[in-house]
Amino acid sequence: MSKARVVGPVKIVGSGLIGTSIGLALTQAGVLVLVSDSSPAIQDLAIDFGAGESFKDGQDPALVIVCVPPDVTASVIQQQLVLHPKATVTDVASVKATILSKLESSSADLTRYVGSHPMAGREQAGVLAGRSDIFIGRPWVISPNKLSAKSSVDLVEALALDLGATLMHLNPNDHDRAVALVSHAPQLVASLLAARLSESESKDVSLAGQGLRDTTRIAASDPKLWIQILAANSQEVAKVIQSLKVDLEQVLKALQEVSKPGSLASLGKLLEAGNLGVARIPGKHGQSATQYAKVIVMIDDKPGELARLLTEVGEVGINLEDLTLEHATGAAVGLPELYVLPSVEKQLVSELTTRGWKIVG
Repeated sequence: MSKARVVGPVKIVGSGLIGTSIGLALTQAGVLVLVSDSSPAIQDLAIDFGAGESFKDGQDPALVIVCVPPDVTASVIQQQLVLHPKATVTDVASVKATILSKLESSSADLTRYVGSHPMAGREQAGVLAGRSDIFIGRPWVISPNKLSAKSSVDLVEALALDLGATLMHLNPNDHDRAVALVSHAPQLVASLLAARLSESESKDVSLAGQGLRDTTRIAASDPKLWIQILAANSQEVAKVIQSLKVDLEQVLKALQEVSKPGSLASLGKLLEAGNLGVARIPGKHGQSATQYAKVIVMIDDKPGELARLLTEVGEVGINLEDLTLEHATGAAVGLPELYVLPSVEKQLVSELTTRGWKIVG
């Protein structure tokens, strides 16, 4: 019996990371999912992976989710609206305005189309990277057009809620401006930084710590997909990059004239602005991670040590607000960073020290 708000069948067109993840989550919730992909081999792999069953001609889905690359999203949406004249059709593309513009210039029935975008993903791509929990707690933007029927909007909202996402409503232009800042430009910046490593000395890269890993992680993303995303949202991304260019020119000037009065103050202001920006990024319960105290523990890099540490934190009765894990370069130790409320930091340090754990810093 289904435990979901959405009543199937739900058709998913495209079996990449997002399409497979949606299929996995809905199938586990008891919803009948019909999988369709232009590649029979990829479609079969998604089905074998548990994302649903094969779509057959004549089946009549209540909801169609288009999960294909941005350059073909509009045409596939139009095809699905014609193929399923009673179905609501949504998409998960990371750009909205250009897709809607193409649809508005066609004969598509826009009353049954609702744009949407789950702000979730991984640097890995493809079927095997799919995860049913990838949307939990993540924003899911609902971006209806002026003609979208309320029943269709309600259905797409129900889909997002069934997948554990948090609803946000933005018009297509506001959506594209926002994702240019928080997603598309960061991808470019990470890729540009990582590109500096491609021809570096191996001994230099061996010094890399968690900071470099954090700032370049998404540079491992699929270039083919990102070319399409950046092309579709080029104007908004260009505005962010232009602002970064101004800041970089200021940094470069200060570094080249570091002994000149005001140069260090200029660098300091930019670094402080970075602190303010980081503080605005929401963490658990919408709070900034900077509001938490960080306790770093050194553990042996062997099976069971992290589990033992977390168990003992639980025994102390302290709730972890967040957790990251770093490995020390060239040493067989791990460095879990435990984030807790400042009011319990001293208690946690004291309890862990008493139990024999080594606190770093």
